[in-house]
Amino acid sequence: MPSNATQLAAKINLGWNLGNSLEAIGGETNWGNPKTTQALIDRVKASGFNAVRIPCSWDQYANQTTAQLPAAWLDRVKEVVQYCVNDGLYVILNIHWDGGWLDNNINTQAQASVNAKQKAFWEQIATKMRDFDEHVLFASANEPPVNDATQMSILLSYHQTFINAVRSTGGHNTYRVLVVQGPSTDIGKTSTLMNTLPSDPTANRMMVEVHYYNPWQFCGLTADANWGNMFYYWGNGYHSTTDPSRNATWGEEDNVITDFQKMKAKFVNNGIPVVLGEYGAIRRLSLSGDALTLHLASRAYWDKYITQQAKANGLLPFYWDEGSLGDNGFGIINRQNNTVGDQQALNAIISGGQ
Repeated sequence: MPSNATQLAAKINLGWNLGNSLEAIGGETNWGNPKTTQALIDRVKASGFNAVRIPCSWDQYANQTTAQLPAAWLDRVKEVVQYCVNDGLYVILNIHWDGGWLDNNINTQAQASVNAKQKAFWEQIATKMRDFDEHVLFASANEPPVNDATQMSILLSYHQTFINAVRSTGGHNTYRVLVVQGPSTDIGKTSTLMNTLPSDPTANRMMVEVHYYNPWQFCGLTADANWGNMFYYWGNGYHSTTDPSRNATWGEEDNVITDFQKMKAKFVNNGIPVVLGEYGAIRRLSLSGDALTLHLASRAYWDKYITQQAKANGLLPFYWDEGSLGDNGFGIINRQNNTVGDQQALNAIISGGQ
């Protein structure tokens, strides 16, 4: 485990998310993706990524009285982690939304019980994964919703419990790089609210995580809302002259630079790498003709620009791929046959990461 967080960050060039496969409620294939295989991870590596984020559910399998995790599930998650390590890929393994047991309970009433579960789960996960080398990182949570200093303090207690639990298992886990999430993994809130970090007995082995889906009207909104309408076109040179009502009106290049520079100034420049744990924009295949062509070109530009600016500011980009290649999907890898399903988007991401 020779590398501190900054040294390890320098080795992670471009990351890819396994999406919700190990998060799916009811089992790995329940949300439409096939079972994860070595062949899929081989394709991810061959596509140009050198890191994989594995969002994972635990609570649905746990004994709700003892918080014990079943050996079969721990074995399966370890198997998927091993697929990545076999290919020399770096791995971020987390506790994702996981039914909301943490995310829905960032309050004083639930704080003690959430910390107890966080401790129990991470002691078991860390023990199971203890023999992996520095290629494997652990992440405390996913997108914990926090809006004020009180909630931030509670979230920090959950992160502290995570760090204490992992370190207590010893071995490689004494030195493993650990990732803690900013409030709502939102750059603005992380910049203003995350003014302290948990304490760690092992110095310089911590990263902070944020996500990026801005502007949401372009990246994820699938129907016009009372607060704003969908954007189909984003970025300089990619606005429509025939459908101007669908051009982005905020959240373009200047905002990206401003946001990422906040993370660089607050964390990266102080020896705390920042993981851009998720980013992506849906493809709007309901469009057709020139509108679709321009939209897809605009989306590819967004993919490239976000990746490029993340790298320029010391953020580690992990593209969000939930496996869907259809309308409103983020996917770039076809998991049915382990081929590239969206070459245009993949080329943009790879180009941005160079």
